[in-house]
Amino acid sequence: MPNDDDDLAVELLGRTDHGQVAASLRAMPFLALARHVVVDGRVLLRLHRGCGYHPACLGSVVAYGTDNLDSAGPGESVWSVQIVGRCEAVEPTAAHRDLFGPAPRFVDGEPYDPVYLGIEPQFSTVHSMDDALERQFRSTL
Repeated sequence: MPNDDDDLAVELLGRTDHGQVAASLRAMPFLALARHVVVDGRVLLRLHRGCGYHPACLGSVVAYGTDNLDSAGPGESVWSVQIVGRCEAVEPTAAHRDLFGPAPRFVDGEPYDPVYLGIEPQFSTVHSMDDALERQFRSTL
């Protein structure tokens, strides 16, 4: 059952477009850039198939995180969020694909080939530099 921190984490994820998925590949940790959308509390990811990271994520427990460190304006709370859950392949609906927006044309000089993954958050962490974020969301959750 989600708690207030899980709700806050999913809310914050919905405020950003990109993040990093963390998993292990041949027993070595890695981070991969991904585009994400939040649909009904689930995090859907779009990665470039050509990087070859998605097979390591499939069926594994992964972490996915993002932040507003570069986008927070003066006086805004700086935060980071991470969710952890099992990662599965998904086939997004046309409406979900529209939420992702246009895909890049190239990644590392190769034509972009999207692959879609889904994470059902099992637990989350939210950190902020002051209590403004907590005060703001405490009244809305």
